[in-house]
Amino acid sequence: MIVATLVVATLGDSITEGSPGETSWQHFAALKHPGLEFRNHGIHGQRTDEIAARFDEAVEGADVLIVQGGINDIVQGHPVEPAADNLRDMVRRGKALGLRVAIANVLPWNNGWPDAEPKVRRLNELVDEIARDEAVPLLQFHDALEDPDNPGRMKAEWTFEGNHPSVEGYRRLGEIALDDLLGALQSA
Repeated sequence: MIVATLVVATLGDSITEGSPGETSWQHFAALKHPGLEFRNHGIHGQRTDEIAARFDEAVEGADVLIVQGGINDIVQGHPVEPAADNLRDMVRRGKALGLRVAIANVLPWNNGWPDAEPKVRRLNELVDEIARDEAVPLLQFHDALEDPDNPGRMKAEWTFEGNHPSVEGYRRLGEIALDDLLGALQSA
């Protein structure tokens, strides 16, 4: 029996890229499910408008698109509503191309806590709306790394330096993302 490989384009910022460079969540997802070929289109520091500008290149030859981003909009002092509009536009563009699309929410940001926490929560509310309105899976990145004893922050062992996941954090994201994605692909 020949099993077709699904090409999964992951489009986003440093969380997609795998900063600080030790690994990525896609690495762990691919280890768990070798039938998926992940193509990493993450770039450190990019806002959602910059991510959207790379859309066409990222989706070339893809079967599935995972959209992730928004924290850099917050970091750079931009309002979250236009960031959410950019994310929605990428989801819609992917769907219009016939791709199976998923969207990831924003991680807790330890180094921005507590000031950025309301913006992170608001953007995640908007990402939840996008997933519901567009009928696409939501990858629960925030919940996967949020410390239950310190809401709004990642557990110390799940973050490299308070901005990005550690190797263990990326492992958790890869497992969560894969479980959410596979569940959605099976129901499609």
